[in-house]
Amino acid sequence: MKRILKHKLYGPLIISVLSAALVSLLVGAADIARRPDRWVEDALYQQPKALDGKIVVVGIDDRALEEIGPYNTWDRNVMASALEHLGADPQNLPAAVAIDTVYTGVTEGDADKRLADAASKLGNVITASFATIGAKAVTDENGSMYFDRNAVIDYSLPYEQLKNVTTQAHINAMTDEDGILRHAVLTVNPGNEKVYSMAYTAAKKYADANGITINDPPVHGGCYYVSFSALPGGYYDGYSICDLVKGDIPPDAFAGKIVFIGPYAVGLQDMFFTAIDHGQQMYGVEYQANVAQMILDNDYKREVSDTLQTIILFIICMASFFLFWKADFKISSITAAALIALSVGAAYLIYNAGYVIHPLWIPIGVLVLYLASIAVRYVRSAIEKQQLTRTFERYVAPEIVSEILAAGPENLSLGGKLCDIAVLFVDVRGFTTMSERLSPEKVVHILNRYLTMASNCVEKNKGTLDKFVGDAMMAFWGAPLACDDPIYRAVVTASDIVKGAATVSKELTEEIGEELNVGVGVHFGPAVVGNMGAERHMDYTAIGDTVNTSARLEANAPAGEVYISRVVADALKDRITCTSLGNSVRLKGKSEFEVLRLESII
Repeated sequence: MKRILKHKLYGPLIISVLSAALVSLLVGAADIARRPDRWVEDALYQQPKALDGKIVVVGIDDRALEEIGPYNTWDRNVMASALEHLGADPQNLPAAVAIDTVYTGVTEGDADKRLADAASKLGNVITASFATIGAKAVTDENGSMYFDRNAVIDYSLPYEQLKNVTTQAHINAMTDEDGILRHAVLTVNPGNEKVYSMAYTAAKKYADANGITINDPPVHGGCYYVSFSALPGGYYDGYSICDLVKGDIPPDAFAGKIVFIGPYAVGLQDMFFTAIDHGQQMYGVEYQANVAQMILDNDYKREVSDTLQTIILFIICMASFFLFWKADFKISSITAAALIALSVGAAYLIYNAGYVIHPLWIPIGVLVLYLASIAVRYVRSAIEKQQLTRTFERYVAPEIVSEILAAGPENLSLGGKLCDIAVLFVDVRGFTTMSERLSPEKVVHILNRYLTMASNCVEKNKGTLDKFVGDAMMAFWGAPLACDDPIYRAVVTASDIVKGAATVSKELTEEIGEELNVGVGVHFGPAVVGNMGAERHMDYTAIGDTVNTSARLEANAPAGEVYISRVVADALKDRITCTSLGNSVRLKGKSEFEVLRLESII
């Protein structure tokens, strides 16, 4: 499994699948972003439309309460008078009259009869019923008992006289868990009866009167999604029931229309926050008007199943995270922004095509995985830097390691790069003879003291320590990062090593009676620098004629001396003093090559 995860294709693919599955479960199946998703859904989908005037709202409003008196003092003569005026002109009758208030029980006097007579004469009156929904034990047709959480506990109907001359329709409304009204209840079922909603019944009466066919809403779980047409107040043209009672509204204002009569005052407490406006409540009678308008327009929106949306979310998340994993930061950022924007735009277009989807699922999923990819990228970068640090701190000073990390791994040109470097070789004179006469423990002790001193000199002058080969050491300047004055740094290091060797030699003479003498060679020129070797076993080193020349200078340098090339001497000019040895020192493979002995550094 570990090998698979490290595979360039399979590893990211498996991680993308697992990450997408986790996000899909949290965002989709668990719906952890339910509230913000619903609110964005409302803001994106619910927009007011131009109304066609088929529906009129007559309000039991504040003005009516002032003129007629508090609502609890009204008798049924008020509504009877309103219906009488609606039916006064047979040529201008409304298509349907829906009374959004429940008239239960019998009252004294002739008001009950007058209201029933007015409704009977009008002939198209819809009266409200209300079902109290709760949980109770129910026995099914097979005699099995189960717990029904949506059972009708109680059912309120108009008084018998009114009930017999009108059509009953329920006025139940069910808000979502956040208190927002987004759905309508099509039917309630008291006993074996199926009672349709007031909005549906009013729309059906209008359709029958005008020879129009309407389709039943797409119900899921007893409810269907409401596409609102108007904001709160959008259906209210100022028609008050007191004006209707006084006959101040001409009959043709209601001709052929659906007339909803209902509470339109704050004190009557028939108000809801709806999907089209979270800031202002909508009166129940206007909610009925919105639902009826949607039914007449056949403007139904079907809610796409969460299962299908979760599958789509998983596919998009998997593909996007795979791309985030493989692509660089810029491409990942552009892709994430584009996916989020396109998904929101697509949600809006899909809604207009008749389907409701969760507008935030894909944006949240993509955003979470994008941020996760940034975190993964950061961790991977930290690991790479740690590996890089462990690798190069064996070769160079900590300051150079910091520069490498700041410049980034891409600037290392691993695999080989041609560049100009100053190369230093140092070797112990007479080491072979010394190792033959001394015990291995003493040889190791001498080597450790000498190599520690030499490597400290390289590190102090910000060089790259290439390797130790027995008693020999190689270092160079100018790679993996360019440095200022590489030749001077190399020569100073050579001088420091010679001085350091003299100090170590004095200490070793006092300790074990052995001297330490070194020879150093320095040359400058082009070389190939990079990781050399096999895929699993690499060595960061430099190769080329410059390296070979430096090694041959060192091989010819006597104990305690530094040999440099003419290239080095010319580069440093009056910063050093040196003595030319002419052709007295001949380097292997170099027919004409001037060798100089370093005298001092000025």
